[in-house]
This record gives sequence, C-alpha cells and structure tokens, in this order.
Amino acid sequence: MRGRRKRGRDVNGLIVLDKAPGLSSNSALQQVKRIFQASKAGHGGSLDPLATGVLPLCLGEATKVSRFLLDSDKKYRTRMKLGVRTDSGDSEGREIAVCEEFSVTREQVERALESFRGEIEQVPPMHSAVKVQGTPLYKLARSGRVVERESRKVTIYAIALTEFAPPEIEIELACSKGTYIRTIADELGQMLGCGAHIIALRRLQAGGFGEEDCVTAGFLEQEKESGGLEGIDRYLAPIDRPLADLPAVVLPDIAANQVRSGQAVLVRHLPAEGMVRMYRKTCDQERFIGIGAIDDDGRVAPKRLIAEPAG
Repeated sequence: MRGRRKRGRDVNGLIVLDKAPGLSSNSALQQVKRIFQASKAGHGGSLDPLATGVLPLCLGEATKVSRFLLDSDKKYRTRMKLGVRTDSGDSEGREIAVCEEFSVTREQVERALESFRGEIEQVPPMHSAVKVQGTPLYKLARSGRVVERESRKVTIYAIALTEFAPPEIEIELACSKGTYIRTIADELGQMLGCGAHIIALRRLQAGGFGEEDCVTAGFLEQEKESGGLEGIDRYLAPIDRPLADLPAVVLPDIAANQVRSGQAVLVRHLPAEGMVRMYRKTCDQERFIGIGAIDDDGRVAPKRLIAEPAG
C-alpha cells in the first residue's frame, strides 16, 4: 500500500500575523498556511473574531514550540462601551441590560481598575473555548445553556485608562495567560453600576512578539506575487525565538547525536535545573535542535526535538 502523498512544502518558522477583525484564528491560520503552501501549521494562542493584532502562527517544526506562546504573557488595548451589558461581554452578544442614564467620572473608572491589578480570581465566560466535560463553553452558550464554571487565578501586571470619552472608554493592560478581557469589561461595568461591554480589542504583544513584528495577510499576498515563496519566507521568525527566556546549551556533535537518540548527556556550563534550548555546535554556526530539561543527575535530557535539515 503506497503512503499518502504529503501536501504542501516543508517550511519552518513563525509568522506574526496582524489578524483582521471578523476572522477566526483558525481561518487566519488556514489563510497563512495556504499563502506559504505549508504542509503543517498551528497557532500559539487564539484571538476572538472581534479582536485584531498580534497572532503568532507556527509553521512546520515551529509547531513544537507553540505551547510556549500559549503560556506567554499578553498585552491588550480594548475599547469598551458603558451603559450596555451583553451576554458575551462584547458587541457580538445579546444585550441583557441597558442603563439609559448614568454618570461616571474618570476618577471612578481609575479607582475601579485598581481592583483588577495583581493576582485575581476570574470565572471563564460562557462564550469561551474552555471545555466542560469535553464540550467548549461557547457551544453550550449558543444553545442557551449556562453551566457552573470554576474560577481561575490570573495576574494583571498593569492596567490603565488611556481614553475617557463616555459612553466609551479605552484601557490598556498586561496580563498572564488565560485572562479574559471580556470578563474584566463585564465586571468593570457592574462595579460602575451601568454595565459595559467590549466593542474593540487589539492584542499588542504575545510573549516576545509585538506589533512591530506583524504583517498582514494582504501584505504577504503582495510579497508572494512579486517575490515568490522566497519573498515571503524572509518574514519568518526562527523557531527558537519564543524560547528566548530559556538558558541556551551548546552541544558538541557527539553529545548532540546522543541527545537526538534520546539520551541525557553531561556537558559543561549547564544550569542547575529547568528547561533549556539546545544547539548543535558545527564548524561555522550553532544550530537549534530542540528543548531539553536538566534531570536529577545534572544532565540535559531531550524533551522536544526539532528535525534538522540534511547536510
């Protein structure tokens, strides 16, 4: 029986997409996968269709480091409308409460925002991808069901009011993974006594990637038309970029081969513990080969290996 023919080309790296509004993260991923003609792709943390901004997409072997993007801290800018509460916490939901007349001052908003700073408990919204007994909450919400959810701890590192023009306000915040901005908007509205929901959301940063790293799908299409696949491949970030916070370990050829065969090795200058990014030392360069972890014997053991190019 003949093997199934591989679709697409082997292209490895990350592209940081400036996601357009109204597009799901999966639709954006498939769009970029098609542009690059990639055989394999995945994203490092989704964005709601309403949201725009930094969406790192992993092509080929880069999918093996996607969890480090999922676990990374994020920054957002969001515009909220006061006076209206929706069942989803954003403008795509159904209005469930309207406050026709209200008076809110800048000082009241800033004081309310202070209560979100630091480590807080947050209940995932029904309109989210969190699963309950294997079913995403948003699917239950679409069928009109509301189920009990467990609260989670998240951290708001910074939060600030950047524009005050009632009934609209704008805030910027830096937060840990798993933070729901729509939940903050809904809770803020209740604290102010008038209700609130998100009308615009932009991700400014995801881990080490920011707006300055972004390209649009339209830009990639234009570059591909003028320069072919080579013209767009130059916008790919290296696979190890999301791992910049991990210590680097450089392995000589023999040790690198042992690691690739699944063995833990002892080399000089290893950290005492934790995860590391591993490189093979060649005559003219250091080539990233994967992620390792320091074991109890002080050796580095392979955890996630990257396929190396031939030659």
